[in-house]
Amino acid sequence: MKKGLRLTGRRDFQRLVSSRRLYAGHAIVGFAAAGRAARNRVGVGVSRQIKGAVARNRARRRLREALRSGLENTDSRLSESGITFDMVVIARPAALEMPFSELEAEAGRFLQRLHAASA
Repeated sequence: MKKGLRLTGRRDFQRLVSSRRLYAGHAIVGFAAAGRAARNRVGVGVSRQIKGAVARNRARRRLREALRSGLENTDSRLSESGITFDMVVIARPAALEMPFSELEAEAGRFLQRLHAASA
């Protein structure tokens, strides 16, 4: 995911996490609100239940890639809606253990829920 499409500021994370939780799955928890930029932006966090820096970074990289494939897809319904979102997605411990295809599917369900909320 391109760095310009990432949320990095503490203020943005706090604003989104205090908003309505949009999705809670086995491996991820997702929060979203109306975007402040011209494109969708994503912030990725990791649960404190994942111990060790190596494991946290691996979970962050896996989740970022799963979301990237869903967001940058040209036939994505989210990109067709014309509404931009700021999203924070938090990885749970299961994000390390599940196969990548299942993680991608769960990220896709989050994005579908986001699209449904915008309609």
